[in-house]
Amino acid sequence: MAANTSSATPRPPINTVIPPLVLGTATFNNQYVEDPESMPYRDIVARAIFLGVNCFDTSPYYGPSEILLGKALDALMNPQPAAPGEPTPTPLSRSAFAIVTKAGRIVLDEFDYSPAHIRYSVLRSLQRLHTPYLDLVYAHDVEFVSPGEVLEAVRELRRLREEGFIRYVGISGFPVHVLCDLAEMIQRETGEPLDAVLSYGHFTIQNRKLGLPLVDDETASDDRECPLARFKAAGVGIVLNASILGMGLLTSRGIPADPVTAEGKASPLVKWHPSPPDLRLACKELAALTAAAGERLESVAIRWSMEDWARVAAAAGLGVKSPVGQVGPTVCGVSTIPELEETVREWHEVMSCLQEPGGPGSERRDKVLRLVKEKLWPALGPWKDYAWDSPGPGFVNTRTVEERGKIPTDDGVMDAYESLKKNAQDNLPC
Repeated sequence: MAANTSSATPRPPINTVIPPLVLGTATFNNQYVEDPESMPYRDIVARAIFLGVNCFDTSPYYGPSEILLGKALDALMNPQPAAPGEPTPTPLSRSAFAIVTKAGRIVLDEFDYSPAHIRYSVLRSLQRLHTPYLDLVYAHDVEFVSPGEVLEAVRELRRLREEGFIRYVGISGFPVHVLCDLAEMIQRETGEPLDAVLSYGHFTIQNRKLGLPLVDDETASDDRECPLARFKAAGVGIVLNASILGMGLLTSRGIPADPVTAEGKASPLVKWHPSPPDLRLACKELAALTAAAGERLESVAIRWSMEDWARVAAAAGLGVKSPVGQVGPTVCGVSTIPELEETVREWHEVMSCLQEPGGPGSERRDKVLRLVKEKLWPALGPWKDYAWDSPGPGFVNTRTVEERGKIPTDDGVMDAYESLKKNAQDNLPC
């Protein structure tokens, strides 16, 4: 079959491709666990597929995440008999799930948005993830580089899209106003809007900035005050909400305010989490308040964020299709099977309440909403809707201008490019 250019092959709307619940695999990483290789990552991915979670978010920046996710998916696509003589399990089709990754961020303070590095990163991700194409690729943490670099990276991702390696292109980052500015700039400079924006840590029970003023039916005097209105005006297809536990802040365990005096074996989060000590203490108080109400902070945080985001993003026209209509998509990371199952249970209750507001699950929904409004938000005081600076003071990109665009030549990634290119267009789903 002759290869078609992707510009000649109509793509379905992205809101029909990305599902409402995405499994984030930043947790397959030593920033979250001491030894990611010892995690039950294969079982987590297999269980997720079984439970109907069929989209996975990763990044080269997340340590071994891409490699571990790739191994888990490859084992499902190319299964082996459990024992000699036993039948081979039915292979999972690549079209049965979606893969989302990122490019541009290398390590904590090192970024390369040059076209050469973006291309190399995507081609390496294809190898690590054992896939001929990626469903969605973001320029990763765009606030750390200049707008010109972001524009250059997006253009290269779109070139890769035209070659058949990528289906959709987006950006990700922390400061919501920066994401809005860049979405507007990209539409203005290229005449084409972004397919997707990934925002993290900005629609949680602690920080609601992504959804203001739509949260709790608040009103704005001007659309410029509403990030979602700005994204919609810039033509963005969908907006995904991630890090609904504040990267570990909104958990029963929390993050020690002082890593030096933390008792016992402190979480790896202590080493890098950008939250100030007083915010960590405030979130520990939230854990005590939820425990007093017979709840776990994680459960309350997950339920409130997923349910309100489902409503708010849909109202803004930035959601994805689901069996109950358009809903805002959420990315949730887990480290264990029980965490996965708890998240999926909460999601099913959210969907049930959206379909039948007064039906099963509505009593707990109302309890969570009262707890958040009457106890947790007042307890946060000045930390409600607080967001730390990103980048932080004194940030310097450790990848020098001279180093940018220099890519490895001895790992086989670029050598395989022509072979990949020959088959890329034929592998893309319709």
